[in-house]
Amino acid sequence: MLKKFLPVSLILFFWLTGCAANPVTGKNELVLVPKSTEINLGNEQYLPSRQMQGGDYKTEPQIATYIRRVGLKLAAVSDRQLPYEFNVINDSTPNAWALPGGKIVINRGLLVELNSEAELAAVLGHEIVHAAARHGAKRMERGILLQGMIIATGIASSNSEYSQFAVGGAGIVSQLLTHKYSRNAEFEADLYGMHYMSRAGYDPRAAIVLQQTFVRLAEERNPNWLNGLFASHPPSPERVAANRVTAAGLPQGGDIGRDRYQQAIAPLLRDREAYKEFDQGRKALSSGDNEQALTLAQKALKIQPHEALFHSLRGDVRLKQQRYRDAITNYNRALKYNDEYFHFYLQRGLARLKLKKTALAQADLEKSITLLPTAPALNALGNLSLDQGDHSKAKKYFSVAASSKSEAGQAASLALIRLDLPDNPHKYLQLELSRDRSNYLLAQITNRTEHSVEDVVFMIQFKDSHAKIREVQLQLPNRLGAHQKTIIATGIGPFTDLRKVQGKVIQARIVED
Repeated sequence: MLKKFLPVSLILFFWLTGCAANPVTGKNELVLVPKSTEINLGNEQYLPSRQMQGGDYKTEPQIATYIRRVGLKLAAVSDRQLPYEFNVINDSTPNAWALPGGKIVINRGLLVELNSEAELAAVLGHEIVHAAARHGAKRMERGILLQGMIIATGIASSNSEYSQFAVGGAGIVSQLLTHKYSRNAEFEADLYGMHYMSRAGYDPRAAIVLQQTFVRLAEERNPNWLNGLFASHPPSPERVAANRVTAAGLPQGGDIGRDRYQQAIAPLLRDREAYKEFDQGRKALSSGDNEQALTLAQKALKIQPHEALFHSLRGDVRLKQQRYRDAITNYNRALKYNDEYFHFYLQRGLARLKLKKTALAQADLEKSITLLPTAPALNALGNLSLDQGDHSKAKKYFSVAASSKSEAGQAASLALIRLDLPDNPHKYLQLELSRDRSNYLLAQITNRTEHSVEDVVFMIQFKDSHAKIREVQLQLPNRLGAHQKTIIATGIGPFTDLRKVQGKVIQARIVED
């Protein structure tokens, strides 16, 4: 039945990839994303994904070491060998996630909500199963199936395995981290995660207690939880009941590790109030209350003077206040405690630009995009390239930044079009030819940019009655607004066959405000 409905190229692709038993469940399933691709995608996207969500927690590095030790203990008994990694993200949102290939994180905000090492094992075991049972890979495969022959042909013709897919992987990874898992995937992660807990020596009943807590918190509709773990891992009474059944079938007893866990995360509990002050400070800054943000940053620093984020908040306030030297001082302090977070380099680079410290600014901005490419950094680097007379490099920076809908992305879009439109107006202004009732030529020009254009000239090429090729240039009499179109009666014709007529926009420029 399958062959009757699918294109030959797609059938060939399925045949080449084939079916295989799931390493966790043992169920036979179609495999479109091989293990090597899962691992490559995880390796490529693990750092930017962590950077995008707050960066790694560095203030008390022994906590991350402890989490890795527990995670690797569980990974050692999993049903699938992957290059598992575990990190702690420096964010107060209670969350945890896994990328394909075994790249796993847990947020600082979730660690302070857990009560024991066994509960931690329940969270990490659950995420290990998502990676081991290919739940993320299956989401990718569903996307491939939806795209059908187009994606399959692209993959089959690629010289390196899934190369084009990996290049565009960031958007897919973002969806993997924010979209809900299927109901079956969540139940599987609970079930086999508890098996991993038991094999590793933990009491699997901790997973019951954990799910009960999650259900209660979900019913309270706490936005911090709803925007965090529950966005992709929705709890339910059914999952609690299923965990009870699973626990009953596993060996009774096991390690809880309550005191050991509380001792390990004691620094986080001690600094909990400081992070609350910081989170409120970020909200104050975004609402324009600079003084309140500064006050809250100071309160946080009094509790924990070694947290880079708190120094960075002071820097962000000073940057907004145009106190650039003070901002740089604060970012220097942030980098003293954490030199692996993009935001500190980006902001210091922008501050240095304001002080005309071009070389230092460029170094900071370039460092920031190695950690996480952002529109502000790329747009700033594009402008620096322009100043240095390197238009080709500027176009590359602006082109990447323009994909963002942020203010910096829009600025980059304008700069890119301003640079590129004079050389390639046909890329931005589409010309379509048709005929009126008398078979004379009509030209429809569509402005596909976000900006008004003027001085638009287009060329019509055709063969006259003597089979001689002629070219006629015409100009739009008015400006053409963003995403607007206009139809021009050219007076050229009559034509019975438009295949002998060609047209192209050959000149235009952006309207400067």
